[in-house]
Amino acid sequence: MASNYLSRLSSSDREKLVNDLWTIQNGKCFITEDAIDRVLHKDLLDIDHVIPAKMGGKDDPSNFALTFSSANRSKQASDLKLARILHRFKKIQDNLKEFEDRSPNLNDILKTKLGSKYKLTFKIEDNHILYSLAQSGNNSIVKTPIYQDKLSGLDYFFAVLPIEYVFHDDKLNPRSIGSNISKLIDEFYQGNPQLHISLGWIDINNTSDSYIKIFDGQHKAAAQVMLDVREIPVRIFINPDEDLIILTNFRAGTVLKQVAFDKSIQRHLGNTLFFDRVKRYQSELTLEEDNLNFSERELVNYFKGESRELKRYILDSVRDGVTRNSENKLMEYVDLGGRAKEKPMSYSSIEKTFYSFFIYQDLLDTPISFKLEEGTNPRSLEKSQIVKLMNIIAEEIFIGKFDFEIGTAQLESKI
Repeated sequence: MASNYLSRLSSSDREKLVNDLWTIQNGKCFITEDAIDRVLHKDLLDIDHVIPAKMGGKDDPSNFALTFSSANRSKQASDLKLARILHRFKKIQDNLKEFEDRSPNLNDILKTKLGSKYKLTFKIEDNHILYSLAQSGNNSIVKTPIYQDKLSGLDYFFAVLPIEYVFHDDKLNPRSIGSNISKLIDEFYQGNPQLHISLGWIDINNTSDSYIKIFDGQHKAAAQVMLDVREIPVRIFINPDEDLIILTNFRAGTVLKQVAFDKSIQRHLGNTLFFDRVKRYQSELTLEEDNLNFSERELVNYFKGESRELKRYILDSVRDGVTRNSENKLMEYVDLGGRAKEKPMSYSSIEKTFYSFFIYQDLLDTPISFKLEEGTNPRSLEKSQIVKLMNIIAEEIFIGKFDFEIGTAQLESKI
């Protein structure tokens, strides 16, 4: 909305307002927090309401902020305070993409706010857990009841923890934090409550690794942390069967459709479950960790009660190996969310083409270790050949030809 106050200012009065706002903001753009040079950026600046007038914001200098015009006109929210928070998240995304070629997870968000630093010191007495948060400056002892899930038999307790004691578990939940977090940030910014608390776990048998690890609700936790919340409510399972939690999380995103896992994340969890079964097989048959002299079929026959699921995990492991191969050039052009809004291909299209046609769908009878060191293992060859094929597609169709600045949403209008 246009400002009546600004429209009445003379050029000298407007210049004085720009200088005053520049001083108040320590010479930085209100949204991007990047330095403003009053000479070089003179014609590239906007003055805008911090709180929009339509939301009750005043039309006077107390509610004005100085921004780069480009940032102000491309902002994701009309409220400049919210726009600044969303831009901070975008910076985290951009930095990780540039330097590590990945998307952020909850740990990345926590560390920007100096979280994820301390393990939990605790003891158990009379069906209660006692713990201290002394490393964060609070020496008092917290005592809270331990409850038991009646169906699974898992013990748990509730806690409101400083973010210094909260970590993300990227094994149980490898899902990254996507741009859709902006909706959650906006929701909490408007003062609407968090309806579901995060889920975590702690290993009480390993005091050297007694960290609270979040495996569910990381988007809600990340949104609140971005809004400078310093404590997170968590339901914490005590020494759970890690394999059971992985399987439950996997089924929640696949069979039960309770969690909005992208297919690529489901495949990654399936890959994790496959390797967990390999470890169990080795342990129960007293094999060395490097002994893979058994076949996929032998593995499935051993775990007879879950043969169908295990076959799926094996195929998921192959898919995941292709998807996450560092030499796979096509994946840069694949939207892992499955809808191809920003990139030309969806993950679903990859599954329906390359993976459906070129991955052998039956179990192998050759040992998993067969010719592994020579580089001619059947599954290894299968994955490398699919990657080569995908690279040909990338080189012929996308590399040097697809403009990420335009994306896919605007292709029709450009044509």
